[in-house]
Amino acid sequence: MMRASKLDRIRWLFLYSNDFINLTVFFSLFQLIYAWQENWAPKPVLVAAIALLVAFYALSTRPLRIATRGGRRPTLLLAVAGVITLAFGAFTMVWLVPVWLGIVSPFLSRRAFWITAPVVTGVTLVYSAIIGDLPFVIIMVVLTLIVTGGTLANVRIWRIAQEAHEGQEAKAALAVSEERLRFARDLNDLLGQSLVDIGAGAGRAETTLGVDPARAAAEMFEVRDLARRSLREVRTAVQNYRALDLGEVLASVRAVLEAADVHCAIDADDIDDLPAEARTLLAAVIREGATNILKHSTAQRCTITIRNGVLEMSNDGISPDAGEPGGLRGLSQRLSAAGGTLSAGATDGVYVLRAAV
Repeated sequence: MMRASKLDRIRWLFLYSNDFINLTVFFSLFQLIYAWQENWAPKPVLVAAIALLVAFYALSTRPLRIATRGGRRPTLLLAVAGVITLAFGAFTMVWLVPVWLGIVSPFLSRRAFWITAPVVTGVTLVYSAIIGDLPFVIIMVVLTLIVTGGTLANVRIWRIAQEAHEGQEAKAALAVSEERLRFARDLNDLLGQSLVDIGAGAGRAETTLGVDPARAAAEMFEVRDLARRSLREVRTAVQNYRALDLGEVLASVRAVLEAADVHCAIDADDIDDLPAEARTLLAAVIREGATNILKHSTAQRCTITIRNGVLEMSNDGISPDAGEPGGLRGLSQRLSAAGGTLSAGATDGVYVLRAAV
């Protein structure tokens, strides 16, 4: 089961809070019950009115969900909700007006909103003053401010959260792109001149082949040696590129897990004493372990301990079918080739990943 992201949780909070605010439409239910008791209208009409009220509430929950997904304005839905609002208003039940204004507001431009909101609110208040007394008018003012203001505030908060989330994704993508560009520049610096020299040597060998085969052979031997040297330089560059900084990986993993609401405790004080190859291997294991926590578990706590070249990474989000994820098998082979070991499994409801180098 996929874990809900922090952005998803913000969205749910926003939507459910607006659903709660929209419950104010059921204030009209008290008027309908009173009309039922006083026999002001036929029973079938009152039942139909209650059904319309429930339908309006159901409709009122949809527009904001569409808005948070970036969908198009649901014109037909808003129009139907508006017709129901007018129908209830005709029978002095104006409780639906603030909710309708709230569900329309996310789809209006700022200028259109500041034209529509005062007009609708003003007409509603005048109508409320005609059909009711001063306390009723005050209640409608407060209710309109709460519903409309709460909806607009939630929409604004949601958009800020979206922008922050997109900014984090863009920052991560930019970091990856910058690293790829750096590696591309390094390869260009390594291979550019070498390939030019190889081409020049091969050209000289071609020119002298017909008149001096021995010299042409010597040129080709130089080309061969230059190609081998270039290959060694590329392999060294790739190996250094693949090397991971253990301290940076620990800090990054902690930040990622904490952002996913997984408390991460780290106890690793002697990592600087480890050989460079051991630090790279442990960093790769930690990164893979964090990926598995985010993908395959519902962990709330994670503990990372490194002592004398032995890594233990445990979490409390073990799933019923927990086993050794595929990514760890490749790491196990790398550790074995370096004389280390890797094991993973569940013990007393805790999933433990252990690596020794």
